Amino acid sequence: MGGRVGSMLFYNFDQFLENPLSLFRIWEGGMSFHGGLLGVLVAMYLYARKLGRAFFEATDFVAPLVPIGLGFGRIGNFINNELWGKPTDVPWAVVVNGQARHASQLYEALLEGLVLFAILWIFSSKPRPVMAVSGLFLLGYGVFRFAVEFVRLPDASLGYLALGWVTMGQVLSLPMIVAGGVLIWLAYSRCRPAELTE
Repeated sequence: MGGRVGSMLFYNFDQFLENPLSLFRIWEGGMSFHGGLLGVLVAMYLYARKLGRAFFEATDFVAPLVPIGLGFGRIGNFINNELWGKPTDVPWAVVVNGQARHASQLYEALLEGLVLFAILWIFSSKPRPVMAVSGLFLLGYGVFRFAVEFVRLPDASLGYLALGWVTMGQVLSLPMIVAGGVLIWLAYSRCRPAELTE
């Protein structure tokens, strides 16, 4: 549900104001990762509270597994013929309706899926402070998404927000990059070697 809420608030706010009940039309699609993330964070908070665990213990456990779902989701975008990249003449371009384009969905599947999974899996398999894995996930996803947005077409309903290249995806990824960096810094600045988790 968070994905739909995020899609309506971040990308289709005018439609939401016009018809607030459109928020519940999940069969129409329109899922936003950033909104989904906020929904998952609320669910993780409630779940951790129910188990009597610290919030970041729960998110550190789940974070390395998330890229698998993200990767398959982006492959789904490619199969569904949606979220294409800009026109290009690179040799690995994909021809869509007679136009060579960046397969931005596959770039994201590779970076947000496979590469981020490998980074988090290796990092989380070694001793590290609580909160560091969650921070690395936010930082890694934010950087990869921000970068791919340069070759991905902006959402048709919004276009570019500023400077002829800034997209909503980049605007929403910046707080993730900052928050990820802050969490990693806090994790390492507060912990002592004996507090590193396995």
